[in-house]
Amino acid sequence: MAKILIKNVTIATMIAGAADTPLVGDILIDGDRISAMQADIHEPAAEVIQGAGYVAMPGLINAHQHTPMSLLRAFSDDLILMDWLNHKMLPAEAKMTPEDIYWGAKLSMAEMIKTGTTTFADMYIHMNVIAQAVQEVGMRASLTRGLVFLEDDGGRRLTEALDLVERWSGKADGTITTMLGPHAPYTCPPEPLQEVIKLAEHTNVPIHIHLAETIEEVSKIRERYNQTPTEYLFHQGLFARAHVLLAHSVHLNRRDVGYLKGMRGGVSHNPVSNLKLGCGIAPIIDMMEQGITVGLGTDGAGSATTVDMFEEIKAAAWLQKLDYGDPTRMPAIQALRMATSESAKLLQIDKEVGTLEVGKKADLILINMKKPHLQPIHNVNSLLAYSANGADVDTTIVNGKILMKHRQLLTIDEDELYRQVSWRAKRLVEGV
Repeated sequence: MAKILIKNVTIATMIAGAADTPLVGDILIDGDRISAMQADIHEPAAEVIQGAGYVAMPGLINAHQHTPMSLLRAFSDDLILMDWLNHKMLPAEAKMTPEDIYWGAKLSMAEMIKTGTTTFADMYIHMNVIAQAVQEVGMRASLTRGLVFLEDDGGRRLTEALDLVERWSGKADGTITTMLGPHAPYTCPPEPLQEVIKLAEHTNVPIHIHLAETIEEVSKIRERYNQTPTEYLFHQGLFARAHVLLAHSVHLNRRDVGYLKGMRGGVSHNPVSNLKLGCGIAPIIDMMEQGITVGLGTDGAGSATTVDMFEEIKAAAWLQKLDYGDPTRMPAIQALRMATSESAKLLQIDKEVGTLEVGKKADLILINMKKPHLQPIHNVNSLLAYSANGADVDTTIVNGKILMKHRQLLTIDEDELYRQVSWRAKRLVEGV
């Protein structure tokens, strides 16, 4: 791969403990890694990008997604969650073919690249076609086959989950990793959940699971096991035996938060989806105070409508300030790190991405600050957290490869994408 040199750019590294004030200098990308980051680099490069007026920061990491649900964007808004799920989402999703899922995933990837996301954690079905799309597009992804154990399918789902792990872990130039995905406590009784946990231990693969997204889930698990959903997972040994990515974790009491203390992994906070569906506000400050890693995700576009991670950054910060009645809670830099370095920890890829450092993978974005809403520049982090949006992202680089330059996608044919998703989406919602 050819070298890329970014000159005279403002660099927001997101390194914990580093000065919050961004640096100004050059970034040299050699192959798939950052090989130098300092003032005035003089080295020949096939691509030279003039960075004056731009901010370079780590690519955003979406820690919880359902990419094919982009085909159902804005199809069933302003409904209560169970009506949204049972009367709209599930009937439409039941019509999806593997080809629909492929194009829906590509639509989400196009939006993510254009809004600064370089990595995402996905949970769905027909994951091999999503993996193929990831490989073609060039993003980084952690892929999970969702596992619902409400009826006996003869082990088909689990076989597909293991096939995904075996076939795709470490593939696509190392950009694809995998997890095992028991869907949620209310869809995973003890026996199959134990089987998944044992497989995770045996294969050393993390687990991605929804937790306590709604108050209805809490009531179901209380009736079934006389426990909270968090207690249920704790007593099944999940947190002690695997690295776990918990999606949502909205309805946790203080005792539940205590059960998560010391866990490997942590929580993907998805504030926009939780707000839009009226689910509640996750106690993420309590979690952080207990040393629990909290990253950010969007959930699928079927609920969140947008998968622009800059909207999640804003919502995460504003919600905590409002919830506590304290504007000092969740400062800008903390919200930005949730979307970068902390999400990287959840996906177990923080040694490679999540911060801008020499030796790490070249996953970064350039934000055009020459916009009215981003001027004047008193505090870069505040502007990124509270004013920037996905449309301000000019260039997106993953694994040393430019996926978008000057707002033009280089690995996705947008005209063909829109043609495909238009007729497929109409077919899916017809009669629902």
